[in-house]
Amino acid sequence: MTTAPTASDAGVGRRRFIAPLRGQVDPRCFDHPLFADFHDFEALMRSAEWPRIDVLNALLRVQEKCFVTQDDALLDDGLHYEQRIAQGRIATRAQSWHDLFNALVWARHPVIKRALNAQQCRHIAVIGASQRNRAQAALTQFDETGLIVRVRDADVLAAWDRHDWSALFNPDGWRAGDIAVCAVIGHALMEQALLPDRLLVGKCLVVVGDDEVACVAAVAAAIEGGALLVDPAELRPLPLAGIPQWHAAQDAAFYQLTDYFRPLREGRVYPPPLRLSRS
Repeated sequence: MTTAPTASDAGVGRRRFIAPLRGQVDPRCFDHPLFADFHDFEALMRSAEWPRIDVLNALLRVQEKCFVTQDDALLDDGLHYEQRIAQGRIATRAQSWHDLFNALVWARHPVIKRALNAQQCRHIAVIGASQRNRAQAALTQFDETGLIVRVRDADVLAAWDRHDWSALFNPDGWRAGDIAVCAVIGHALMEQALLPDRLLVGKCLVVVGDDEVACVAAVAAAIEGGALLVDPAELRPLPLAGIPQWHAAQDAAFYQLTDYFRPLREGRVYPPPLRLSRS
């Protein structure tokens, strides 16, 4: 029987999530499609032992960046987390799923992570490290819970515009490639997915096009140029458990759970998607 999600199930950040200990994680959770982009790093996720910082640096090899242990000595420099990254140091906590997944995203999608960091640092330079504006909120939401979704069918996009979830999640469209997740950026989503069957919501940037690599590159360029992620309202919610094959219970009753598959809020209008120049 399908049960209604709680508020903490429906997204990331409403309550502080406590990740399970490494020994408590069922390695089968990494078979979920959310982790499909990261199969090259399966050993780092499935191993019984936490990887050391030197192992992360040796295996992930992020150009001009290195992972450094976040400890009191590091924090005594007084710099903002993003400013350290700009200097080449990615602060990483020991035995932290959140920071491990962040490292994997750096390795898999460095062009996106560099663009996010560059924009964060630009805002810090203007308003200081102790304040945050709406653009920084958008950048952080995407960094923590973001996905890049490719769409090539106008009807699919229109269904998403009006929160017509049954039409958006029609398996035919996903099988045909009319819509696809081409990059998982949100390391907080990955952390929550350690607990099977959680009903997670991704915050998405959408690209109209066919080439997934080009879609990711276009998003990175638009973020770097300040054309994307200037306000959290740009991000489209996507109930991930609705994607065909992404959840065990996908009967008709499941898609009627309005606490999770939420109707469009009155007055809510999404911005147009990014379009590849040849699309």
